[in-house]
Amino acid sequence: MKQEKALLNKKLIPVVFALAWPTMLQELMDTAVQYIDTAMVGAIGTQATAAVGSTTTVNWLIGSSVSALGIGFLSYIAKAYGAKEKERAAKAAAQAVLVALLVGSFLTVLTLTLSSRVPVWMKVSEDVRELAEAYFFILYLPMLPRTAGIIFGILLRASGDTKTPMRIGIAVNIINIVLNFLLIYPARAVILAGNSVRIYGAGLGVRGAAIASAISVAGGGIAMTAALWRHPDLSPRGRSLLPDKEILLPCLKVAVPNMLQRFCTSLGYVVFASMINSLGQLSTAAHTIANTVESAFYIPGYGMMTAAATLTGNAVGAKDRERMNDMAAVIIVMEVSMMIISGTLLFLFAPAMAGLFSTDGEVIRLAGTVLRMVALSEPFYGISIVTEGMLQGAGQTRMPFVFNVLCMWGIRIAGTFICVRLLGYGLISAWGCMIANNMALLVLFRLYFRFGKWKKELFTTGS
Repeated sequence: MKQEKALLNKKLIPVVFALAWPTMLQELMDTAVQYIDTAMVGAIGTQATAAVGSTTTVNWLIGSSVSALGIGFLSYIAKAYGAKEKERAAKAAAQAVLVALLVGSFLTVLTLTLSSRVPVWMKVSEDVRELAEAYFFILYLPMLPRTAGIIFGILLRASGDTKTPMRIGIAVNIINIVLNFLLIYPARAVILAGNSVRIYGAGLGVRGAAIASAISVAGGGIAMTAALWRHPDLSPRGRSLLPDKEILLPCLKVAVPNMLQRFCTSLGYVVFASMINSLGQLSTAAHTIANTVESAFYIPGYGMMTAAATLTGNAVGAKDRERMNDMAAVIIVMEVSMMIISGTLLFLFAPAMAGLFSTDGEVIRLAGTVLRMVALSEPFYGISIVTEGMLQGAGQTRMPFVFNVLCMWGIRIAGTFICVRLLGYGLISAWGCMIANNMALLVLFRLYFRFGKWKKELFTTGS
């Protein structure tokens, strides 16, 4: 029996990897471009780095809230595929188009209206606020295609198509790099094969980086929309976009707790970052660079998270509890193995990685220190990432909402407030609170996944 079980687990490895690797490759490309963006802007100076990085957590808040809506449709479509009900999946895709239109339009008005207030709320230094405001405003001009790109990419992954979002993501990032090169720096001469070649440059600095991102994101959203319209199963072509409560209510039942979770935790990131920004440009720059560097080492986690959500939804739709448990075991083992490797690399090369984005010795030293701290917790955080993905695929988002909010505000925010505001400690103490938050989430997620009553309820009622 044990041999049969082990063989079954091994057979699941290529299934999991086939879904995960395109997302991991896209995450890798996204991170590479984020590295290049940060390095290009960092070449202008610490002030430019602070201007771009000061609103990063607000960007997370907006993006994660939109993707949370997509999670409701991911769970619904993955379950429909597991139950072999593709017509139901296609109707859900049409409803997702309606949601993308409404949410994208609303967020366009909201972000542009508040662009002048965001740097103030983030406690950005006065000498950086004008640049930060301009960057934020330009970045969110194409909010509607940005929303479509996020939600429609999730729909495609829910159907098992992770390669199309990967290809579009790579194209978007290449466009972003080229436009950065042309828009950030002024015209200059470059020596090629012994000859001096004049290169065009708009010399727009931080504003140029924002324009490059806005154009590439808009193009990505349009391309993702076209891909959804061409999909053989999910295409909303010819389908009604009027609200259908039989589809929207189950999707929103999953999406709303996840959206509230991401809003509350992202708001926590905003408060967390504002406390770090209040420490000055050195801490803001080091925090921005450390966040950029560590994002590359979470690639295995977020790539596996997509596979975990899709495969769990399929298993629930097929009412196959044993398959879900087998899949969970395989994903955890694969995840921990990859995150041990990534955590080791991060620990060894943290100062060198930080040095890619700054020439300031103090910034590099501080960023390297916090990166080595977080490197030790990488495998543990990876487990919580994929466990949350499994719960999302099963449509279980209420308790993760509770866990995330409690840990974010009870551990990270409260702890950072005490350390930074009351005790006068610096960035290192704030990152210590962040690590404590992640470890607490690991414990809560694993206990809920292992002992929660949700499995029995799902597989007995089929809800």
